[in-house]
Amino acid sequence: MIATESLSKRFPRVTALDRLSVDIGPGVTGLVGANGAGKSTLIKILLGLSPATEGRAEVLGLDVATRGAEIREQVGYMPEHDCLPPDVSATEFVVHMARMSGLPPTAARERTADTLRHVGLYEERYRPMGGYSTGMKQRVKLAQALVHDPKLVLLDEPTNGLDPVGRDDMLGLIRRVHTDFGISVLVTSHLLGELERTCDHVVVIDGGTLLRSSSTSDFTRDSGSLAVEVTDSDAVPDGTGALAAALAAAGLTVQPAGGTGEYAAAGPGHVLLVDVAGEETYDTVRDAVAGLGLGLVRMEQRRHRIAEVFRTDEQPQQTHAWGAAPQERGSTDAA
Repeated sequence: MIATESLSKRFPRVTALDRLSVDIGPGVTGLVGANGAGKSTLIKILLGLSPATEGRAEVLGLDVATRGAEIREQVGYMPEHDCLPPDVSATEFVVHMARMSGLPPTAARERTADTLRHVGLYEERYRPMGGYSTGMKQRVKLAQALVHDPKLVLLDEPTNGLDPVGRDDMLGLIRRVHTDFGISVLVTSHLLGELERTCDHVVVIDGGTLLRSSSTSDFTRDSGSLAVEVTDSDAVPDGTGALAAALAAAGLTVQPAGGTGEYAAAGPGHVLLVDVAGEETYDTVRDAVAGLGLGLVRMEQRRHRIAEVFRTDEQPQQTHAWGAAPQERGSTDAA
């Protein structure tokens, strides 16, 4: 869907992209990086809206330097910034965008109604957008990116400004764009965690350079630990602490999931991480839980989270803005 080769973009005071080479296939791909990492700059180049300083890029097999108009006919774009006219309704706006994309009037109105329903806007679609909440505005921006039935959509920070419930709803919508309509998605974010359950593939950039590109399953591979959660009983009010002591006495290595060293302080429902010493570890945990008369909520192989991969990166001297900024630099997205 997207291919770049030694792609660079330099401004007078900052390098936004530095010899970036990456291939992005069909599905839902997360483009992750700190604010200023070059994500928005890359999208503008891919749309043919900003020329690269050097290198080349293709979208859907089309060269971005010479065929930008053709790319924009086949690609939907959801910008990060607030760009909706406040005195126009969502229906009017999305119909207008559909007409600009080449749809005839009747088809534009039909597609607009279908797309707004898909993103969850019903009666509100006839109201002026100036009175919309942030979540509603994000849904309108997503709708206008989808209305002309593109092959690929580029979503720039679609969860910005949303509360946790709004973030979950938007991430669910993004996933359904691919599963329901077969449209590939490139979604940018500076938050690693929110892409884990949404994306098939994750590309991480920092300072305009590629740090890693791999499938989400590779990022979140199984660890060597069991996640164990129990409920307390009347006889054992601190079930988590009691289980930790019992497992330690049985020779297993145990720690709280947060790594704080405090079991009781975490309260009911706290998760223990138990190092797997072999198949017998499962039996030991089961027997300890039963022996204490506790309820076993879950016992499952723990998977790494994407953020943990970077905390244990093989380049410890370089921390990133999802932890801390690697170096002082200007905001390339602003540039």
